Amino acid sequence: MRLNQYIAHHSKYSRREADKLIQKGKVSIGKEIIKDFAYKIENHTKVYVNGKCLREKEEYTVIVYNKPKGEIVSKRDDRGRKVIYDSLPKRFRDFVPIGRLDFASEGLLLLTDSIKVATKLMESKLERMYLLKLSGEISEAVFEAMENGLSLQDARAGGHQKSKIQVMEFAPFAGYWVLKNMAKFSKIKVAINEGKNRELRRFFAHFNLKVLDLKRVAYGFVSLNNLPTQKVRFLERGEYNKLHEFMRGN
Repeated sequence: MRLNQYIAHHSKYSRREADKLIQKGKVSIGKEIIKDFAYKIENHTKVYVNGKCLREKEEYTVIVYNKPKGEIVSKRDDRGRKVIYDSLPKRFRDFVPIGRLDFASEGLLLLTDSIKVATKLMESKLERMYLLKLSGEISEAVFEAMENGLSLQDARAGGHQKSKIQVMEFAPFAGYWVLKNMAKFSKIKVAINEGKNRELRRFFAHFNLKVLDLKRVAYGFVSLNNLPTQKVRFLERGEYNKLHEFMRGN
């Protein structure tokens, strides 16, 4: 993890404020002052800000947010668009999102005050469940790719115009359930084990299918259920029990 990220996740400072502290020589690793924003923090490294050691939290909190379309999963947006922290209660301003949902996507977004939890969940193979509306009929070629995986040398279609990602490997889907399959549009529920950049939009764009709607409804053992749009809830006891078990086993 980059030094400025570490400071933002383990203190009251934002990443931008962390950059200023680093620039001013207020941050050190042991007795060595570090002025490199991208300095990589290893496990158990002691980071000092203004002479005080930052300590990783042993306890953690995870919340579920039902993100609407039109919000950016970021602290700030240089184009002035609304970000999730404009809607989240202020007490969650330092929580870090577990994965991303793009501007046009909606649904379940997990956030936590523990970078350790965030990292393990993002890097896990837990199933992510999505509801999709597509611009046309799902062909046999699409079903075959969902079942066997797909390798693209040019996966730019469906990605953000500024994205530098071109080559992409798509693992076989964990599952899919066709809800409607018509010439004009289709609806499908899919489960994948990865969280690559605009993965589903790129996958279906290869088959000339535009994703009209994308909603995440589950992340591993946590489901969106009936949580209203733009509302927050804490994990339930059963979900926390499964999360603790997951953290112990990884």
